[in-house]
Amino acid sequence: MHDITGSFGDVLQRQLELASQNFALLKQHGVRAVNVMGAIGSGKTELILRMAEKLRERGLRVGAIAGDVAGDDDYQRFRAAGLPALQINTGDQCHLDAHQVGHALEEFPLGEVDVLFIENVGNLVCPADFPLGADVDLVVISVTEGDDMVRKHPKMFAQTDVVAINKVDLAAFVGVDPERIAADYRKVNPHGRVVFTAAKSGRGVEELLSALGF
Repeated sequence: MHDITGSFGDVLQRQLELASQNFALLKQHGVRAVNVMGAIGSGKTELILRMAEKLRERGLRVGAIAGDVAGDDDYQRFRAAGLPALQINTGDQCHLDAHQVGHALEEFPLGEVDVLFIENVGNLVCPADFPLGADVDLVVISVTEGDDMVRKHPKMFAQTDVVAINKVDLAAFVGVDPERIAADYRKVNPHGRVVFTAAKSGRGVEELLSALGF
C-alpha cells in the first residue's frame, strides 16, 4: 500500500514520486503506456479501440485500464474487444492518480501486453495536475464540444503531447471549424501534435498512432 497524506503540496510531490515508480515498472515489463484524457463523450474509448485494432494487426499486444467515477461500461467494451483490461472506479474523484494506477499495475498482467492505454476519468480539469507515469499524454476533444475548449482549459492542453480533434465528420453539422481548435492548441502548446480524427470511421487513426510514437 502507498501512503498519501500531508499537505496538498506534499500530496502532489508524492504523486510525482509514484508516477516515476509506475513509469519504471512499465519499462521493466517493456510496456509503452498512453494516458488518454478528455471530456465525457469525446470519443476516448472508441479511439482506443480503433488504435488497439491497428496495433494488434502489427502483432502488438494491447491492454487497457478504464477509469470512471462509477460503472464499468468502457471496461466491458475493452473486454468484449478481447483486450486484457482492468477497471478503476474513483468514487468522488474526478481523475485518476498515480497512487490508484500503481495499485492497478500491481494487478494487471503486464507481461501479456506491449501497449497499455490508460483511459482517464472524463474531465478536462482535474487530470492535468496528476501525472500517472505514462510515456505519452493524449487529450481527445470532440468538435461537438464547441470550438472554445482549448481556450477554456489551457492548462490541460499546454502540457499534453498530442491532441486528437475527434468527430471531425460532424464539424459542418455543429458549425465548428476544427482548424480553429488546432490553432488555439498551437498557441498554448507549440510543441504538441494535432491530429484530426473520426473514430467511428477510422479516419486519422494511423496518423494518431504515428504522433504517439507507434
